Amino acid sequence: ALVVRASLNHLTILLRNLLDNAIKYTPSGGTIRVSARRVNGSVELCVADDGRGIDPAHLPHVFERFYRADKARSRDIPGTGLGLALVKSILDAYGGSIRIESAGVGKGTTARVVLAMAQNS
Repeated sequence: ALVVRASLNHLTILLRNLLDNAIKYTPSGGTIRVSARRVNGSVELCVADDGRGIDPAHLPHVFERFYRADKARSRDIPGTGLGLALVKSILDAYGGSIRIESAGVGKGTTARVVLAMAQNS
């Protein structure tokens, strides 16, 4: 079993935000994959989609509050630009990390979250 020590509320917020982003930016008929695995005493959770993707120039900014990578379409897709900032602050509180990867626009996005495994797991 993959077990981490974290508040259920915090984990719910984290997963809800990552899945919400994947759903919002993946067109109908697209694919979203969620996986978890053990990596060197940690749990790595991945949410990957084959949706809209992110221009590499925007990747360094995705954790900034109110940042929307595609400002021209931000009216079409609901959201405040706070989701990833909130996810990052939750992970910071638990000593975890997150990395967002995208090969570019139209090439999908992967969010990789790493949290320490609970002792005795």
